[in-house]
Amino acid sequence: MEVIKAQNLTKDYGFGRGIFDLNFDVKKGETFGFVGTNGSGKTTTIRHIMGFCKPNSGSVEVVGKNSWKYASEIKRYVEYVPGEIAFPDLRTGTEFLRSQAELLGIHDMQYANYLIEKLQLDPSANLKRMSKGMKQKTAIVAALMANKEILILDEPTTGLDPLMRLTFLELIKEEKAKGKTILMSSQMFDELEDTCDRVALIFEGHIVDIADLSKIKNLPYKMYKIEFLNVDEYKKFKKLKFEIVRDQEKYNQVTVKIDNDKLGKLFTVLKKYHLKFLSEVDYNLEKYFMEVLKKHKEEVKNAVN
Repeated sequence: MEVIKAQNLTKDYGFGRGIFDLNFDVKKGETFGFVGTNGSGKTTTIRHIMGFCKPNSGSVEVVGKNSWKYASEIKRYVEYVPGEIAFPDLRTGTEFLRSQAELLGIHDMQYANYLIEKLQLDPSANLKRMSKGMKQKTAIVAALMANKEILILDEPTTGLDPLMRLTFLELIKEEKAKGKTILMSSQMFDELEDTCDRVALIFEGHIVDIADLSKIKNLPYKMYKIEFLNVDEYKKFKKLKFEIVRDQEKYNQVTVKIDNDKLGKLFTVLKKYHLKFLSEVDYNLEKYFMEVLKKHKEEVKNAVN
């Protein structure tokens, strides 16, 4: 079931700014990520999902309802942490959280208190004088305590220290385990790789690719960097029929790409050589997207020329 669905979503602010012809969906129970640099279109996309902006063309639906036409109605299903936190004119974090609970009809604050303790938040602090990190924690508690079925987060770890980032990601995994549908934007590949099922790369307002994390984490091949102690063995190995994706003659070093079912053959061969080192080359979401983006830029350049 598609909980969020964008079709040819376009908002053109002129001078190449905006989002253009976006097509993606987020399925029920899925954690979907958006990654991109500042100004790439992440927040604009999220604001359209929330129904804050009217597109020039195309549409986005949440639980089957057009987000612009039914903006107030879809709020019943959505928890939201904006990229820029703006609190009402209340004195403390406690007053704000209580007003949110009253607005949402929450009478049991047990889960809110769990979140406050988990994030080490002092809600009694003056709301206007809170640090960026404290404001972020307060916004996260306000969103998550609502316990709605969809969670939309616009760069939610901004301002959080490394330990709190990890704590927050644990909370996201807990929310996912409850069956929540989660859309989260970030500039940090590692936190999306740790939590998401799929991640979209958005660049200059266009979705360049949508990566399936299960495929990236379970590739049918591996890559190994091998450095030989002497040049003769380095040259001898190169004559074998292994796929060499990088050759550094200066160091007697090669990087080989090999199918998982042929790993035994590689290691059997290497027993006959004197090696300085052998290490597996990690492949992750960041490397995948860097390859995708490089290819995309080359295609755009060739199209222009």
